[in-house]
Amino acid sequence: MTGQERTEFSQDSSSQSEKRFFQPLAVVVVIIVFTALVLSLGILYIERLDNTLVGFMETRGLDIVGTVEKVAQENLTYLYQSLRQEKGKNTFVPLTDASFSPQESLIRGLVEFAREVDIIWKTEDLSDEALMRIAEREDLWLIAVLNERGNVIFQSRQFPHDTPPRKPPVTTRHEEIIIDLFNRFGKLDEVGYIALRRKDGSGTIVVALDNQGIRYWSTRIAIKKAIDEVGWGEGLAYLAVMGQHGSIFGQSGDMPTALNGGNVLAENVLSGALKIISRKIAFQGKNILEIYIPVRLDKKVVGFARLGLERDRTDTILKENRYAMFISTSFILMIGILSIWILYHNQNRHLVRMEEMGFKLHQAERLSALGQLAAGVAHEIRNPLNAISMATQRVQREYVPEGGEQKEEFNHMIGVIRDEIRRLNEIIEEFITFSKSRRLELHDHSIVEVLQKITSLMEEEASSKGITIQTDWGDNNTKISMDRNKMKQAFYNILKNAMESISDMGTITVSVETDNKDRVRVKISDTGTGLTSEEINRIFNPEYTTKEKGLGLGLTLAHEIIRGHRGEIIVQSKVGEGTIFEILFPVKSS
Repeated sequence: MTGQERTEFSQDSSSQSEKRFFQPLAVVVVIIVFTALVLSLGILYIERLDNTLVGFMETRGLDIVGTVEKVAQENLTYLYQSLRQEKGKNTFVPLTDASFSPQESLIRGLVEFAREVDIIWKTEDLSDEALMRIAEREDLWLIAVLNERGNVIFQSRQFPHDTPPRKPPVTTRHEEIIIDLFNRFGKLDEVGYIALRRKDGSGTIVVALDNQGIRYWSTRIAIKKAIDEVGWGEGLAYLAVMGQHGSIFGQSGDMPTALNGGNVLAENVLSGALKIISRKIAFQGKNILEIYIPVRLDKKVVGFARLGLERDRTDTILKENRYAMFISTSFILMIGILSIWILYHNQNRHLVRMEEMGFKLHQAERLSALGQLAAGVAHEIRNPLNAISMATQRVQREYVPEGGEQKEEFNHMIGVIRDEIRRLNEIIEEFITFSKSRRLELHDHSIVEVLQKITSLMEEEASSKGITIQTDWGDNNTKISMDRNKMKQAFYNILKNAMESISDMGTITVSVETDNKDRVRVKISDTGTGLTSEEINRIFNPEYTTKEKGLGLGLTLAHEIIRGHRGEIIVQSKVGEGTIFEILFPVKSS
């Protein structure tokens, strides 16, 4: 193997090692991407479920507001019937018992408002400007405060000079209430009023409404009565209908006083830009879905409904689905990670096999080239080597000196030449044997018989070096398909290597056993110096040897012969403790 070939093979090995080094990072990236994908799908599912549940709650809110609108429209219709009858229109609309209830509620609402003004008069500083703001907010034509003699103290606008006709008062708890809501106020048409005299007779509060104000207050009372009639639904935290100016028409349950950003929502709803808006809030320790819905009466938006629905059931459903998603996601991730891990290890195993196959193919190519080179070189060297040997014999026979010292020196030199010729011949024979090792003649033979002959042949040489050869054949009579002479040569080289690894006295153990009846295992162990891991990886390379005069072809030749018999060699060694060669062959018959 040339230096360039070694360099190329080293570069290929390092390149494959680098690829394998970066594989774990790629696996981690794939797992992270897969995890992110699964979690994203789970989050999207939860969000979609949350939106669906919010949609169901919004639909329920629309149903509640629709019911309020329907009842309020009926109340408003009954109230309009009362107004038309009271004002003596030419078109007569027959009244029913139900039509008096909204009318009474309207009057009661205005009286309650007058009482609120009376309270403000008692507890706070009252002024014309304050009454003007209240009248504008509550859509009233006039608010006036009179003293006990009937003189105007405060007023939201100029009080009419004509004294209103004196109606029979309605007395309630020592209060005197004058109602002329559905006729004229002095000479002004389409303006009605109520007058509330204080209990102590110290003054009177007058509240007057024109047609627009009556429509506003009729709408307000109709909605308030509708909310009272609709009642309290399950899961409904609060319900309120608010007007254009933020005044509350009717309310059921406690609700947050501040909108906290809901002003923009209310404006979008009142403008008709949005049909419904919802948001999640926390109120009084509960999770609430607050919904804003426009309220329409007579096909006009008169305000917006603000209702809160408890999210306990929907949160429970979301929690259960989150838990189920977590379990399913974890299960999918476990399967995915396990699959990726299996693929990763299978890929590494295949890469290792490919590297081994590449190494074996590369080694086979080198051995083939070396065998061809060995055959050519051996044949080219053998002829001149034979000529040198014959010439040496002739020189020894015909030209030996007569003198004692010269003759002795001459014979010594001739002996050296013959020894070196013999050694060169052995090397040539080894090269020729190596080049012919791939041609096998296979027959069924007992592996134990072959090993017995080899160990018997080597016992004498081993004994002379203080080495004991121990054998353990058991009851094996296993036969394999082999080239008997080549197999003897392979085992001889392995045993020879074991003997040479023992520097002093030691033991070589040879045993045969059947491995699961599919393979036969030959184990050759020694108590020699042992090998390092680097030496184990190189002992079968033809250019590697630890002997001063060796070529390194012995174990290479044994490896090639065993591999030619479909065998496998496993080497285990520890420095200072010895080496174990395990040779596995497929079983032919027993």
